[in-house]
Amino acid sequence: MQRKFMAWGAVLAMLAVGIGAFGAHLLKPVISEDYMKVYETGVQYHLVHALGVILIALAVGQWGESVRLRWAGRLLIAGTILFSGSLYVLSISGIKVLGAITPIGGVCFIIGWLCLAIEGFSRKTSS
Repeated sequence: MQRKFMAWGAVLAMLAVGIGAFGAHLLKPVISEDYMKVYETGVQYHLVHALGVILIALAVGQWGESVRLRWAGRLLIAGTILFSGSLYVLSISGIKVLGAITPIGGVCFIIGWLCLAIEGFSRKTSS
């Protein structure tokens, strides 16, 4: 589980950098300023949650595997795809109905972070 989450986090971070560069260099002259802000929000959340997945991998190494850590990682990955992915497609296509998917990704983020917090608070030792 630790290696998989570390790998997923690294892949997500790499994609965030690539997608961010794509937006900054190729999309900026093509899409409106408002849609560029939406796109940049997607990149920001994408990168932060990629680092969150890496953090979960490190927590697994420190604390050991658990169901809550597994769900935390899965939910941050799913949240990244749903939240950031919907913002990318919305900003490029202008299809506003895609904005309805974004909150689902946000809920995944919240529950994923909650799983990590509960795991941390439930630990009996300081290790």
